[in-house]
Amino acid sequence: MSLPDISIVVPLYNEHEVFDKLVHRLQSTMDSCSHSVEVIMVDDGSKDQTALLIQGIASKDRRFKGVLLSRNFGHQIALSAGMAHAQCTKALMVIDGDLQDPPELMVPFFEKMLQGADVVYAVRKNRKEGAIMNSMYWLFYRMLSRLSEHPIPHDSGDFCMISKRVLDHMNDMPERSRFLRGIRSWVGFNQVPYEYDRDGRADGKTKYSMKGLFKLAYDGIFNFSNKPLKLITHIGLYTILVSVIYLTGVLIKKLLGYEVPSGFISLVAVITLFSGVQLISLGIIGEYLARIYLQVKNRPLFVVDKTVGMDD
Repeated sequence: MSLPDISIVVPLYNEHEVFDKLVHRLQSTMDSCSHSVEVIMVDDGSKDQTALLIQGIASKDRRFKGVLLSRNFGHQIALSAGMAHAQCTKALMVIDGDLQDPPELMVPFFEKMLQGADVVYAVRKNRKEGAIMNSMYWLFYRMLSRLSEHPIPHDSGDFCMISKRVLDHMNDMPERSRFLRGIRSWVGFNQVPYEYDRDGRADGKTKYSMKGLFKLAYDGIFNFSNKPLKLITHIGLYTILVSVIYLTGVLIKKLLGYEVPSGFISLVAVITLFSGVQLISLGIIGEYLARIYLQVKNRPLFVVDKTVGMDD
């Protein structure tokens, strides 16, 4: 059996409610495309019937493949597992299983690839997550852009299409704390934006909790920037400068006979200030140490329970 031109990777976690709609739209997209396509559905340790649904569609339609992970490893790891199992010869597309990323964009994405793009990343013009979440996303991307040593496009998530050579380079990167949109940007080559209106979920509830979103944000900041470490040095220098200025002022007032601050309250305020600076500094250092700790253990990124519809 010849290898497909395009692979579509879809991570799924408890998505039985939207599964039939997802399959229908993927099949319609593949039927309208003149190139051979495979869909790799990655079950990220679902607790519902998602794994059985993947096995069912793979047995009916040979274009669908399944990678069933042994437990829940998280969205970014599930995507990495699908990318590692892709057999495409030309391009790979990443979409979420909730249909907020329209699979129909595969065709215009691939047209841009044929025009010379190595990465076509989707840029969200509009979101339907609500005003608070939209504001948080807006702030995060602009803060990440300021902190990162290399540019990461604003308002672009994992939804994209990448060439085979970009896929190979991304698969070769061994880091544990995955932030794929940052890794994709870091690889380089010819990267082209594609604007689209992001839909709401087709069905069900989001699987990204607020805690999960903050973890993803931390991975993006601490994996692609050393500026937080430099910030500690700057805070220390500014704190010393303020302390020297304050002590000099107190000493001058004392020598001139003026009344100077004294007592328990001022002492507590100073100790609290410096304690807070120290704890924040230790927390930032701890974020980097935790990533080093995970990296040196050299465990596999994921464990596969079984694959469905794939060659040995």
